[in-house]
Amino acid sequence: MSAPLLAVEDLTKHFDTSGLIGSEPPVRAVDGVSFEIDRGETLGLIGESGSGKSTIAKTIIGIHEPTSGRIRYDGDEISVQTGEQLDRIRSEMQMVFQDPTSCLNPRRTIRKSLHVPLRSVGLGKAERRRRTSELLERVGLNDEYLNKYPHELSGGQKQRVNIARAIAVEPSLLLLDEPTSALDVSVQAKIIALLEELQAEMDLTYLFITHDLSLVRNFADETAVMYLGEIQEHGTTDRVFESPRHPYTRALLSAIPVTDDAEEAYKPMSDPLEGEIPSPRDVPSGCRFHPRCPHATEACGRQHPSPYDVDGSEVRCLAYDGETAGFEDLHDRTAQLASDGGAAE
Repeated sequence: MSAPLLAVEDLTKHFDTSGLIGSEPPVRAVDGVSFEIDRGETLGLIGESGSGKSTIAKTIIGIHEPTSGRIRYDGDEISVQTGEQLDRIRSEMQMVFQDPTSCLNPRRTIRKSLHVPLRSVGLGKAERRRRTSELLERVGLNDEYLNKYPHELSGGQKQRVNIARAIAVEPSLLLLDEPTSALDVSVQAKIIALLEELQAEMDLTYLFITHDLSLVRNFADETAVMYLGEIQEHGTTDRVFESPRHPYTRALLSAIPVTDDAEEAYKPMSDPLEGEIPSPRDVPSGCRFHPRCPHATEACGRQHPSPYDVDGSEVRCLAYDGETAGFEDLHDRTAQLASDGGAAE
């Protein structure tokens, strides 16, 4: 079996803000996250705002330096590479951000924006002209957009330009950070269709970050559910959506808007989420979700759960210690773990 294209191992990113606002504790944005993505596959990373999803992507691509942990790209550990080798690896990763407007220089035409990455890989003027036309066509636009400025384009058109710029250097990995959240629903569907076409044509690998669970279900091969810097559940998308194990996953899925009774019947039963996600400066003890979990016991506030293997998924919940328990038994199971001493880190 070939190595995964991207492997993240125990990745941690803390932000020290003590010099700015006194002696505040660090922001624990990402805490011990691990996952792999095979070449040509899509991993969906979901969770509420503030869970650390975007920080993971920015740390992978080098905007942030990791506090600890390892990031491997095609077998090479990024943190130990320097010079040309690191530049080569970075060129094979590109990122598409949430806000298409802020990513384009308002004083540059679309032609000039697309020339920037092409110039960085040494293409001459004539070749850049050819490639810009080819890139626009690839994302569903034509040459009439080359001399336009960003303010003359719609949100969907600007995001298409950003995608064109991201694939200009023929990367293997795209980090997609909420690429459709600033767009209306009809445009979202078109951008997702474009990303699917490009993935098939170019054998692209995606880390797809979103809070839109409906998009993930139809787009991602695997899904990881984040909460307060940790992955709480990770498995194939079908398994996560059809048989969610973690109370947080179930709460998220139960809140997905549906249009008919048939879709409603597939939603898991769950109490709605109450309260706000805690500050990453003040992470709860034990299970990080326990202050908002309707099934939490005293043990959940004391014991930090490891990820348990449950029917092929990894679930970070004290209800599971290697044996599969039904969701309706979560409270009884955590109580039993507490009385038995539990399984904790």
